[in-house]
Amino acid sequence: MTTIDAYAASFGEEPGFLDFAHIGPLAPSVIEESNGQLELLRRARFGSLNSLDQQDERMRDAVGAVTGFRSDQVVFQPNTSSGLMHAMFGLTGGVLFSPSEFPSITYAAARAAAALGVLAPIHLDTAGGPITPGIVRDQLTPSTVAVAVSLVDYRTGYLTDIEGVRQVIGDRLLIVDAMQGFGVVDAPYQVADVVASGGQKWVRAGWGTGFLALSDRAAERLTPVFSGYGAADGDALEGMLLPTHGAGAFAISPPSAVAQARFAAALEGIADVGVAAIGARVTEKVSRLIELADEFAVPVSSSRAENERAGIVVLAPAADQLTVLTASLFNHGVSVTTRGGAVRVSPHVSTDDETFDMLRASFTSYASAITV
Repeated sequence: MTTIDAYAASFGEEPGFLDFAHIGPLAPSVIEESNGQLELLRRARFGSLNSLDQQDERMRDAVGAVTGFRSDQVVFQPNTSSGLMHAMFGLTGGVLFSPSEFPSITYAAARAAAALGVLAPIHLDTAGGPITPGIVRDQLTPSTVAVAVSLVDYRTGYLTDIEGVRQVIGDRLLIVDAMQGFGVVDAPYQVADVVASGGQKWVRAGWGTGFLALSDRAAERLTPVFSGYGAADGDALEGMLLPTHGAGAFAISPPSAVAQARFAAALEGIADVGVAAIGARVTEKVSRLIELADEFAVPVSSSRAENERAGIVVLAPAADQLTVLTASLFNHGVSVTTRGGAVRVSPHVSTDDETFDMLRASFTSYASAITV
């Protein structure tokens, strides 16, 4: 088993990168895996391409090891949005979600409602606050068949209590967009019926990687609207066949085996060190970041409670100071995301002392500029 220190030391991004909630620099194991598979494909030596056919099972096993779902409950998707589209188009009835969720949820629900007319979006009113089990419970209706939430809110960094949500919604389906927590949050994924995520952020597997996991109940209730020949039981070349049973029905065509290999390699590394260990190290980095912000009086609007946060810290300076802060970060080579009048900072296990020194220099410049 790999130690957390060895895992952290295996990465090689440049100092100053604090934007893992946007994109994670690739893991070395992912690059090696990709290069190896591409070399096999380039040379196409007799019998060597059989390994490409093994990547789907390998990827599903790797997702299962991290989420707790059985491998047959997992199907590869190129991104989170594709998985959520499959889920939303397969639903009939009311779906409760916050309109401020990341568009992967809101667009999927809106497109499904407009195209098929069988899904009814129900907007959850959070009064500008986080999604809590109590808020969800109080806004359930008899027509609600599913509730969709993000594991971690992309704007605020708030970690949703999906176990609590599960308890209040009864036998309705629980749909979780895990993108902003997958790989760094040791979440109870098995309380959910639908889990979708990509691998380009905290997993560090690059774009074009992801999955959709379905509970047995979800597989029974969802209609595989977008189900292509890659999901057919039997030889699809012999005629029109029905989709296979379970998660595998939500495939369209055979995916990129190279992308599956990249995803599997990254997840195998995560499983080897353990999501709990990764999450604990990220928690330490986030606490250090918050302490540094406090030292320079940079306002932090995201939650400080460890049970309400994951890897995202949101800095919210006064409107007339936002440009000063973003300029200071830019001038010192610190990569972050600025959106909606706030700065989102997101470290990972590999965030090193040099990066924190660069962040300190940025805050020093900011503090000096606003006190002149």
